[in-house]
Amino acid sequence: MPDNRQSADARSPSSQFEGLIEVLPAVSRLALAYAPGPARVPTLALLSLDARLAGLLRHSREPMLAQLRLSWWRESLGRDQDEWPEGEPLLAALRSWNGRHKALTALVDGWEALTGPAPLSADALQVMAQGRAEAFAALAHALGRKGEAEAAYRLGHQWGLADLSMRLANEQERTTAASLAAARGAGSMRVSRQLRPLLVLHGLAHRRMEKGADAAAISPAAMLKALRLGLLGF
Repeated sequence: MPDNRQSADARSPSSQFEGLIEVLPAVSRLALAYAPGPARVPTLALLSLDARLAGLLRHSREPMLAQLRLSWWRESLGRDQDEWPEGEPLLAALRSWNGRHKALTALVDGWEALTGPAPLSADALQVMAQGRAEAFAALAHALGRKGEAEAAYRLGHQWGLADLSMRLANEQERTTAASLAAARGAGSMRVSRQLRPLLVLHGLAHRRMEKGADAAAISPAAMLKALRLGLLGF
């Protein structure tokens, strides 16, 4: 008779995908904590992919090198999962999307938009925000929450702009991103528990932008806000 406890551990993202969790940004790890069991691995896969793509840009000295590395992910995400190579934990986590991963090529396109010459245009920043928005909407579909895809899209778009307003190195780009984010407004959306991590990301990014400091996303007050958003949804 199989050991059910061991089987459950094998499916747990904290065991099977521990390495992916460890390298997530602190805010993403906090958001992931509010994902209910069945949503944890798909959500982890999305957050890990976003962090991986960000790292490709950060560690590529030349835009062309970043584009080449991004193209590998675009091609991989465009294939059926049975064509993927073994041994890549992130691809293994993306198998939990049950074939809906192809929509994530938009996220790759979004990150590629940031490889252009500085200062990046408002259009390039919008492409990035739209890439994250489509990725959030795709997660809603992957989790069986098709009716919440529009709300997830709005959360992703607003999160994308607010996050860029604090993350970009170029001051003019940060100002442009902040103006675009302010024009859209923070908004208020209710989503089911499966999508609460997206709500936490959105809420903390806007708090960070409003306070003008990264620490605003991990302060005690931010932890309380994350708790409220993650558990209560508002």
